[in-house]
Amino acid sequence: MSDPFKEAAGIRKVLTADETAEGRLDAWLTAQVGEEFSRSRIQALIKDSAVLLNGTPVTDAKRKVRSGDTYEITLPEPEDPTPLGEDIPLDVLYEDDDVIVISKPAGLVVHPAAGNWTGTLVNALIHHCGESLSGIGGVRRPGIVHRLDKDTTGVMVVAKNDIAHRHLSLQFADHGRTRSLERAYQAIVWGRPRQLIGTIDAPLGRSTGDRTRRAVKRPNNQDADEAITHYEVIERFHEAPDATALASLVDCHLETGRTHQIRVHMAHIGHPLLGDAVYGGGFKTKANLLPDAAKQVVNRFPRQALHAYLLQFEHPRTGEVMHFEAPLPDDMEDLVAALRA
Repeated sequence: MSDPFKEAAGIRKVLTADETAEGRLDAWLTAQVGEEFSRSRIQALIKDSAVLLNGTPVTDAKRKVRSGDTYEITLPEPEDPTPLGEDIPLDVLYEDDDVIVISKPAGLVVHPAAGNWTGTLVNALIHHCGESLSGIGGVRRPGIVHRLDKDTTGVMVVAKNDIAHRHLSLQFADHGRTRSLERAYQAIVWGRPRQLIGTIDAPLGRSTGDRTRRAVKRPNNQDADEAITHYEVIERFHEAPDATALASLVDCHLETGRTHQIRVHMAHIGHPLLGDAVYGGGFKTKANLLPDAAKQVVNRFPRQALHAYLLQFEHPRTGEVMHFEAPLPDDMEDLVAALRA
């Protein structure tokens, strides 16, 4: 089947569900329009009200398809798949012909994807690096070897050529077990872990029913990836005589690097990150236990309180061990100061 989204701007396609139609709307539409069109793009169209049911926009991608339903899809002009350079300020900690190390701010998406085709770190790096990008896989683009969530701040390294990309990818895949790679974060969590120093060894996989979330899995689960986090409580806030506390500043060293690893692991042991609406939404009311000034700061904090403060790796060309640190960003410093008061 030809990809109808490449035929013309503004074209409409009408699809009627027959008696065999079943499952979620996004999955069914993806199957109907052809495998070249991703499910994530279909979800974006649904979110943008580009899919109608009986003339009314359908915005729930999880809606069940029923026999006889007629859907009308408005197909937009295709997006240019090649990211363009954009003049976005970068906090560059180090740069040479092979790598660039930056301190990523909160709110910056790392890689273009559905819903974020512009304004990403990749767009910023293409503009900043220019001709010094000799290409990854034959394309002049930066090589992303690890990522930070949109609202997580901190140190990242990016490859500028194929050699650097291969070497750094091997280091991150090895998780620092036989080489010098090291990654450490600081997080502000609710409560105080019973053990002030500990290790969380809990495999992670996709959460049932939500591909964007992660969840702890049984080790023998087909979807389970090994995930190990070493943590140490370095400060407690509003500690009580019974050794409990309202919140804690925690240092986390990754032995593996899975999506959302620290956020899921800390929630798994009962201490989710402040500001984490995905994995710690049920703890939001704990702010009411804080003094009024601290409560206001906590309630205004717009993101998960997580900062990648340390990154160490071997330079892909020289073999030199490179060590970088970035101090807590201002918003987390303000949060710590409010909790100390």
